[in-house]
Amino acid sequence: MDMIKDYSVYEMSDKQRWIFYLAGYTGIFIATYLFYHSILLSAVLGSSVCFFLPFVKKHLADKRMQALNLQFKDLLDSLSASIASGRQMEEALLEAGEHLSLIYEDKEPIMKELRYMRINILENKESDKPLLTDFAFRSKNEDINNFVQVYVTCRNMGGNLEKIILNSSEVIVDKMNIQREIKAITAQKKTEGRLISLMPLLMLLMMNLFSYSYIAPLYETVGGRIIMTAALGAMVYGMYLMEKLSDIEL
Repeated sequence: MDMIKDYSVYEMSDKQRWIFYLAGYTGIFIATYLFYHSILLSAVLGSSVCFFLPFVKKHLADKRMQALNLQFKDLLDSLSASIASGRQMEEALLEAGEHLSLIYEDKEPIMKELRYMRINILENKESDKPLLTDFAFRSKNEDINNFVQVYVTCRNMGGNLEKIILNSSEVIVDKMNIQREIKAITAQKKTEGRLISLMPLLMLLMMNLFSYSYIAPLYETVGGRIIMTAALGAMVYGMYLMEKLSDIEL
């Protein structure tokens, strides 16, 4: 089974790439045409969509890592319950796959990871420690790494495995809950900022449709072209600045 080698790196499928290029090119073409009324310039600038691909891939990778983080919280709940009932970690991981299958679809990251662990535990007779360590390394997630380090240390050094795992799970779940609340608040502000960023385009579209004579000098004079270029640059910079200010590292 092919697993994700690095959750911080997103590999887009051919279908996703074509959708991105088509939607991005169309969006840039329309926005450029609204500012310049030039089909040729709009067609040329539309190709700049290629420069946005790394940002989109990063966004998709972040979104996948956030989903994995939330799913790992449910995994911790399942592991804690199983271990509290006397199960070993390997048994708890097998049970977790059955429990979480009631919540998540097979395509979700945590389900793929649990299926991978199940195959290696049952068929390849592999220990849970290297499987969890590999998962933590690939996830690039601080909470998952912390949990696995605590578990591996406990297994190597000895100690009350049940108590340590339950305490670690409680701390990590509390942290995740706080992060989720912060993200919910910032998500609303991001949505508001993006809507505000689109207002200049909507206003320009309305003026083109209903009051073109009023803004005609902006398209027909050198000074108007300069003003429109400055307005377009300010709008793009404003969108970039809004995304940076609302992007909170947790």
